[in-house]
Amino acid sequence: MELFDVYPLYDVTPVSAKGIVVTDDKGQDYMDFYGGHAVISIGHSHPHYVERIKGQLDKIGFYSNAVQNPIQKNLAQKLGELSGCVDYNLFLCNSGAEANENALKLASFQTGKSRVISFKQGFHGRTSAAVAATDNEKINAPINKQQKVSILPFEDLETFKSELSKGDVCAVIIETIQGVGGLDQPSQEFYSNIAALCKENKVVLIADEVQCGYGRSGKFFAFQHYGIKPDIITVAKGMGNGFPIGGVLIHESIKASYGLLGTTFGGNHLACAAGLAVLEVLEKENLIENSAQLFDYFKEKVASIPQVKRVKGMGLMLGLEFDFEVAQLRKKLIHNQHMFTGGASDKHVLRVLPALNITKEHLDQFFEALEKELA
Repeated sequence: MELFDVYPLYDVTPVSAKGIVVTDDKGQDYMDFYGGHAVISIGHSHPHYVERIKGQLDKIGFYSNAVQNPIQKNLAQKLGELSGCVDYNLFLCNSGAEANENALKLASFQTGKSRVISFKQGFHGRTSAAVAATDNEKINAPINKQQKVSILPFEDLETFKSELSKGDVCAVIIETIQGVGGLDQPSQEFYSNIAALCKENKVVLIADEVQCGYGRSGKFFAFQHYGIKPDIITVAKGMGNGFPIGGVLIHESIKASYGLLGTTFGGNHLACAAGLAVLEVLEKENLIENSAQLFDYFKEKVASIPQVKRVKGMGLMLGLEFDFEVAQLRKKLIHNQHMFTGGASDKHVLRVLPALNITKEHLDQFFEALEKELA
């Protein structure tokens, strides 16, 4: 049996990793400025993270959600404490797509309606409703198009008002900072109006923080830069630092009932141990503050590179927009400079998504490598 052909693969086989360095099967080290799609939040093989998971595995690795699991409650309490979202309840699942799927389902239950509004260049996952809300025809199969979704442009408030006024919308889902789409984000005015109009029309506002959450923007959640309060928040990626885990933060005004949501593997003992380790390291090492501070340093360094048209994003969720397509630059950074970066659906944007515990010295190395290839 062969693997199903899904991705075009670079000729690199990682076998170990520590901090920001990934080592391949030939012994070559690579600097990781992509973190596997923003997943690595506290660095590869962080000692506390490894200790937490190993210690949990020595006790119990998994049992179903039919029994008590105190680690889930510990994770929810710590997440509420660090994020400030103490008036939310947590549903644990396995991925960002699953988190968004459950968020949309919950919104439909809550409102009794079925249409969803999402936005151009948005990416919300590859499952049924999540992919229907994603602006990518290539991965949107005919069966997904049975979902009722309107994909609107950013900053077009009049079109948004018109769609909302039809009265059949259950949810508005928005990435506070778009990941795959190329690091675009709504203006303060647009996001504030969206939040106000959702509240006024009793429509559930879902903040997709799967990629931009967990400290990556310089605040725990990127929507906190805007001073708004979503009804539902979805998280994954950096939540587990590589261990599969996702979550739906549900405002306490949305009531649960038994059987409404469910999962077999979500919130298992090992996943919760990984999730707790991430939160503990974020807090102890002040990584959210580090993310905010390094954003300013990053912008200073970019100023000396004329080929960069602008810096997009916040914190350590960054996009460098060039006046040329970046695919060849990415290949050169991997093969010549031994450095991982990311692309986007906007082919002119280079995504930079390192672990939140990088230093100024790491950024200096990144820019040295970048300047060599641009020269």
